[in-house]
Amino acid sequence: MKDEIVIDIKNVSFGYGREPVLENVNISVRQNDFASIVGPNGSGKTTLLKLLLGLLPPDKGSITILGKTPEKARLDIGYMPQYAHLDMKYPVTVMDVVLMGRLHHNLGFRFSRKDREIAYGALEEVKLKDISSRVFSELSGGQRQRVLIARALCCKPAILFLDEPTSNMDPEVEEALFTILQDLNKRMTILLVSHDLGFVSKVVKSVICVNRKVVVHPTSEINGTMINEIYGGDLRMVRHDHICSEGGHIND
Repeated sequence: MKDEIVIDIKNVSFGYGREPVLENVNISVRQNDFASIVGPNGSGKTTLLKLLLGLLPPDKGSITILGKTPEKARLDIGYMPQYAHLDMKYPVTVMDVVLMGRLHHNLGFRFSRKDREIAYGALEEVKLKDISSRVFSELSGGQRQRVLIARALCCKPAILFLDEPTSNMDPEVEEALFTILQDLNKRMTILLVSHDLGFVSKVVKSVICVNRKVVVHPTSEINGTMINEIYGGDLRMVRHDHICSEGGHIND
């Protein structure tokens, strides 16, 4: 069902030692939503993502994903990290990287024909099937990001988590990524972490604003006052230029 809640966070708080990072967080993400976690550096964005992945336990409250704990829901989640922990001196191919997404589904020592078919399908979805034999380290930054998305798609996820997918991308490459993510959103829920509000305003349906406290807004509600409260200053949007201030925003 399209209105089914697939991510449910209730009264969650978390801190590192005595330092509180997130306080009394309540978020509901529905099936086929496309939501973004935004906020300044150190606001708790990455911590929130780690909680959703089950890498950190909340100090208070509960988290369910697809009706399960984050740990039990991991096989239903595709995750693209901000940084690929790969040795760039090792000549691993694009296909090798993408097949890593099948490791939890493969109990043997070799990848099966089905694993490879799924990997080719994932590369086709990100428009990179023709470079499957290329060495990963030789790719451009945008191509590497798309390969990592393909790796995340290899587990056939119901939910896709992306951490800063537009980092080190030029506008033309971002535009291609917009189209890919919008197509994927037709069949899966997407949650991405981003500092790029221009990207967010173009593609996502709702915004999760994190700065210790958490507030969820539809994308259409993003205005100058809200940005000033989150980031504590003016910001240039990519979608349309405006000046953020306490009184709202001024369009050119």
